[in-house]
Amino acid sequence: MAVTDEAIEKIKGMIVSGALRPGDRLPKESELAAELGLSRNSLREAVRALALIRILDVRQGDGTYVTSLDAQLLLEAMSFVVDFHRDDTVLELLAVRRILEPAATALASAAIAEEELDALDAALAALGDSPSVDELVRCDLDFHRRIVRASGNSVLASLLDGLSGPTARARIWRGLTQQDAVRRTLLEHRAILGALRARDAEAARSWSTVHISGVEQWLRASA
Repeated sequence: MAVTDEAIEKIKGMIVSGALRPGDRLPKESELAAELGLSRNSLREAVRALALIRILDVRQGDGTYVTSLDAQLLLEAMSFVVDFHRDDTVLELLAVRRILEPAATALASAAIAEEELDALDAALAALGDSPSVDELVRCDLDFHRRIVRASGNSVLASLLDGLSGPTARARIWRGLTQQDAVRRTLLEHRAILGALRARDAEAARSWSTVHISGVEQWLRASA
């Protein structure tokens, strides 16, 4: 095991064991290095790495703290990693989205506020019947993000938020190359919204599956 990896594991062990809790300030660098049997350089590198993935918060002139360790905060690091996907993994990302998002949409059918449904309706109306592909994709990202957040499950929302960016390019390709893709997307958005208004969880789940599967099937056929 590399020295920095060992340092990361030792700090992680302190957090998992409860020796360091969310919000705690880490001991001074020299004290912590001595306690863990590490060089100050390897400890410094470990702190930098853990700060990048939001485990630690380095505050200039104040010290280093354990973050809240909130799931939403920690999952932001996943979004950073997913941004480095290769084109050949987009289908896999879409498959994960197809598994998770319909479940979130079904949950939202019971939890989403009427005011949010009205706002989604207004956004679709403002988009019109023949938006540009760029406008449609921006609306699509916002539409799904707001519904998933309305599910009330912050972990699920964060996971799906991390997956939405890499699949946006596939949606743009489809809008530019597949006949009738814009019209179908708008119809499916309205069907999802109608199911949410009816508080019909299974219809919401089904329309969400159809909607995401359309992009996935087109990409498989185009590969």
